[in-house]
Amino acid sequence: MRALNLKVLRDLVRLRGQAAAIALVIASGVLILVFLVISHDALSLSQERFYADYQFADVFAEVTRAPRRVAGSLREIPGVSEVETRVRAPARLELADFDEPIRGHVLSVPDGRQPALNQIYLREGRLPERARRDEVVVSDGFAEVHGLAAGDTLRLIIGGRLVDVRISGIGVSPEFIYQVSPGHLMPDYHRYAILWMGESALAAAYGMEGAFNSLSVSLQRDADREAVIDALDAVLGRYGSTGAHGRDELFSHEFFTLELQQLQAMAVVVPAIFLLVSAFLLHVVMVRIIRGQRDQIAVLKAFGYSDLAIAAHYVLLTALIVLAGSAVGIALGAWTAHGLADLYMEYFRLPELSFRLQVWLVLLAVGVSMTAALLGTLQAVWQAVRMQPAEAMRPPAPERFSQGWLEGSALMRDVGQSNRMILRNLARHRLKAVLSVIGIGLSGGLLLIGAYMLQAVEHMIDQQYRLTLQMDVDVAFTDPVPQRVSGELRNEPGVLAVETWRSVPVRLRAGPRSERIELLGMDPEPRLRRLPLGRYGAGRLPAAGVVVTDYLADQLALGVGDPLEIEFLEGRRRTVETRLAGVIAEPMGTGAYMERTALHRMMGEGPAVTGAWLLLDHKHQDALYASLSDRPEVASVELVSEAEANVREYMEETLLVFAIVFVLLAGSIAFAVTYNNARITYAERERDLATLEVLGYSRPQVSWILLGEIAFVSLAAIPVAWVSGTGFAWLLNQVMTLEFVRLPFIVTPQLYGIAALGIIVPSALSALLILWRLHGLDRVLALKAAE
Repeated sequence: MRALNLKVLRDLVRLRGQAAAIALVIASGVLILVFLVISHDALSLSQERFYADYQFADVFAEVTRAPRRVAGSLREIPGVSEVETRVRAPARLELADFDEPIRGHVLSVPDGRQPALNQIYLREGRLPERARRDEVVVSDGFAEVHGLAAGDTLRLIIGGRLVDVRISGIGVSPEFIYQVSPGHLMPDYHRYAILWMGESALAAAYGMEGAFNSLSVSLQRDADREAVIDALDAVLGRYGSTGAHGRDELFSHEFFTLELQQLQAMAVVVPAIFLLVSAFLLHVVMVRIIRGQRDQIAVLKAFGYSDLAIAAHYVLLTALIVLAGSAVGIALGAWTAHGLADLYMEYFRLPELSFRLQVWLVLLAVGVSMTAALLGTLQAVWQAVRMQPAEAMRPPAPERFSQGWLEGSALMRDVGQSNRMILRNLARHRLKAVLSVIGIGLSGGLLLIGAYMLQAVEHMIDQQYRLTLQMDVDVAFTDPVPQRVSGELRNEPGVLAVETWRSVPVRLRAGPRSERIELLGMDPEPRLRRLPLGRYGAGRLPAAGVVVTDYLADQLALGVGDPLEIEFLEGRRRTVETRLAGVIAEPMGTGAYMERTALHRMMGEGPAVTGAWLLLDHKHQDALYASLSDRPEVASVELVSEAEANVREYMEETLLVFAIVFVLLAGSIAFAVTYNNARITYAERERDLATLEVLGYSRPQVSWILLGEIAFVSLAAIPVAWVSGTGFAWLLNQVMTLEFVRLPFIVTPQLYGIAALGIIVPSALSALLILWRLHGLDRVLALKAAE
C-alpha cells in the first residue's frame, strides 16, 4: 500500500490545479456552514445566559393606571413566581449639541436597587441612588453614539414637565436587546433612548404616585402561561389593560428570535446548495481524471493490487482534497464569525458574544462535505475497479461514429474545418459535453443568488420609502387627541400637507388563529401613506372591513371576504365581527388598516387621532421641530428620511455584506469550475492537438480548436445558469421571508447579465491560462502516448 500512498501524493502534485479548484468549492460550502452555525450558536448562547442571569420576565402587561396593592392579588394567581410593577412613561430628550428631536421611554426601578425582573447590566457607573431623584441609567446604544458617560446631564420632557437629570450609569436590559423605537424596524440610537429612573422620582414626574402602568411576571416551572395570561387580563381589565402577552410578542425578543430562525434556516439551505454543486463537479472531474489513468490502473491490477485497494486509492485522493477544503473552510468560517462580532453587537445589545468552535461542528462540516464528495465520486471509483488489466492496458477502442443529422446540415458545410472539428467532437461526446455544461451552469447559478440578494434589498427599500411612505415627518401623540389637531398642524412652520391617523392595539382572530397587532385608521384615500390598493400603488380604503398585509393574511389563513373578529385592547374593549376587505403586498412589517371613521364607529368613540403625517418644506425643518417641542401632547417627531437611512445601513451591514461575500465565493467557484473544465479538456486532447500541428495546422488554428470548444461549452452553460440560479434564488427567498422583512422575488435581465458575465469572464481567464500552456506544447512528448 505504500506505493499507492506515494501515488496519491504524486497525483495531488500533478493535479494541483484541479485539486485546488475542487477544494475551493468544498471550502466555500463549509465556510458558510461554519460561519452561520457559529453565529447562531453565539447569539443563542449569549441570549440564554443574559436572560437567565438578569431575570428576563415571561409575561408583560400594560395598563392605564392601577393601584400598587393590586400586585398582591396578582401574586396569588396559580403559576406566578414573581410580579414586578413599574411606571413606564414616554419622554422627549434634549441634548445640548444635538438639535433633532429625540424620543425616549423611561422605566422605573425600585429606589436604590435592581428590579426583581428585567435587571440592568451596567456597562458603566451605577444605579440611581435612593436619595437622588435626578439620576438615570441610559441605554448603551444611545450613550455610545452621543459620547455620553456617567456624570453627564440630560433634559427630559415627561408628561409635559421639564426634568433635568444626571446620568448615573449606562446599561442594557434583556427586555431591550434590540433597542428600536415603537413602530420602527431598525434601531436609531441617535434619536431613541431607553432610560431607567428611580420609582419615586418617575412616579412624581408622571403623576403615578402609589400606582403603576406596566407589569412584568415570571412563571413557575411547568406553569400554564395562557391560563396565567387569562387570569391577569381578568384582574387588570378594569384598569385599562391592553392585554397581557408573553415575551414572544415583545418586539425585541421576537425580532431576535426571527434572526436566529433565519440563521438556522440559511445554515441548512445555503451550504446544501454549495455542497450539492460540489458533489456534481467532483463527479465530472473524477470521471475524467480516472479515464486519463486507464494505463496506470491496468499496471496496478497486473501487479496484483485488488479492486478494494484501487478503490481505496481514489477514495483517499478525494478525501485528501475534501479535508484540505474543509480545513480552509472551517478556519475561514470561524474567522468570519469572529470578525462580524462587532456588527452583531451593534444591533443586538448583549453584554458579550460567546463564540466557540465545537468539535461536533468540525465533525459535521467534514462529514457533510465528505459525504457529498464521495457521492459525487462513487461512479468514477466504480469505473476504476471494474476494469480488466488487459482491457485497461489498451487505449480506449475507437468509438463507432456515423454520419448524423449535424454532419449533413448546412451548418457543418459553412462553418469551416476548424469549427467543424469542434462541433463534431462535442456531438460525438455528448454526455461529457452535457455534464460540463451543467457543471459550469451551476456555478453561474450560484453567482446569480448573490446578485439577486443585492437587487432585492434595493428594490424592497425603494418600494417602501419611495412608493409607500410619501410623508416627510411622522408625529405621534402621547394620548388620543381631537381631530381638530389636523388644522393646528397645518399652521405649523413649513407644513404643506397633513394626514392624521388613529392607531389602536387589537387582537385579530380567524378561527383558532390570532395575531396581536396595531390597527391603523386612515383617511379614505390616503396620499402620504399609500396603500397598494389600486393602480400606481394608491387607492381608496373600503368603507367597511379591514385590509391586511399578505403576510398577516397568510398567518391567519384568510382570504378576501372571510369573516374576521377584532378584539379591541383599548377603550371599551369591544369585540366586533367584520370581514377581510382586501390584501396588500408590503415588503416591510405587518399591518392592518381600515377607514378611520369606520374604526371610530367600531370602537364607539368620537373622532380622535393618535398621530399625523406631515409633508414638509425642509427649509422650515428646524422651526417646525422647535414649535412641536413646545406642544405637550406630542410624544415624538421622526423624520422618514432618517428611518430610511437606518434601514439602508442595517441592510448594507447585514444582508448586503452577506450577499457580497456570497458573490465573491460564487465568482471564485465559477473560475475554479471553468478552469478545471478547460484544464481537463486540454489534457484529453493534447495528443490530438500535437497531431494537427504535425499535419501542418498553424498554432493559432490548433489553439482555436481547443479554445473554441471551451467557448462553446461556456456559452451553452449560460441558460443553465439562468434556470438554476432562478431556482436557487427562489429557494433563498423562501428561507429569508420573515414577519418584519420580506425580500421580493424579482429576477431582472440585469441579474441574468451578471450570471452570464460570471461564466464568460472566468472562462476567458481560464482560456488565457490554457493558451499559455498550449504555447509550451512539446509535440514529440505528446505524441509518445501508448498505442
